[in-house]
Amino acid sequence: MPSFRNGDVEIVYLDQGTGDPIVLVHGFASNKETNWVQPGWVSTLTRDNRRVIALDNRGHGQSSKFYDPADYHTDQMAADVAALIAHLGLERADVMGYSLGARISAVLAARHPERVRALILGGVGIKLIEVAGLHSDIARSLELPAIADVTDPQGKAFRLFAEQTKSDLKALAACLRGSRQALQREDLATVSAPTLVAAGTKDDIAGSPHELAALFPNGHALEIANRDHMLAVGDRIYKAGVLAFLKERA
Repeated sequence: MPSFRNGDVEIVYLDQGTGDPIVLVHGFASNKETNWVQPGWVSTLTRDNRRVIALDNRGHGQSSKFYDPADYHTDQMAADVAALIAHLGLERADVMGYSLGARISAVLAARHPERVRALILGGVGIKLIEVAGLHSDIARSLELPAIADVTDPQGKAFRLFAEQTKSDLKALAACLRGSRQALQREDLATVSAPTLVAAGTKDDIAGSPHELAALFPNGHALEIANRDHMLAVGDRIYKAGVLAFLKERA
């Protein structure tokens, strides 16, 4: 896999296909393969004649790991994505993020608007601004000696997922604690790029995609029927909605 350095961080990424570039930003405890390759997103987008670029966020996958929460501020994580776009010699790209990746992508669009042609936020809703990321019990669940010691149901789900993705649990706990900056309504109001907000109708983590989409100047909402936070990411309704949005965007 190719990589580049943004300051002290080495970011590993994949780059496949030709056409309009789209950058994919994965969610917490995931990686580019789990979030985008295995659910068929990379093949779906390359078949749609798009150049697909997907990175491992700092603290995840094959990219650099840090154990100080200060290294995971969402502004820094968004700056990694902006640096990747610049590293590839692109003026701007479509950007799609899921869950934490959606929060990073929204920050990217607010802080580096010149880099974002269109914005797709998956696995998020109005809680993107009402709640500053996942609760701290999940970080504690990641630090316990074994999954059998975890009693918090959501913490157990994320611990199991993190173990399945062979993640660095200590780095993930630092990432969760360091990336809990809440987006403000004023941030979203500055995003001029066409924006699609997609979430499953059974996603208790996200909240309403319609309420969040209404806060963007050019926002649109997509409901993914009968899907929760974990299952929505590869759903055919989500894929079809994204392809239609990309076709219609300015």
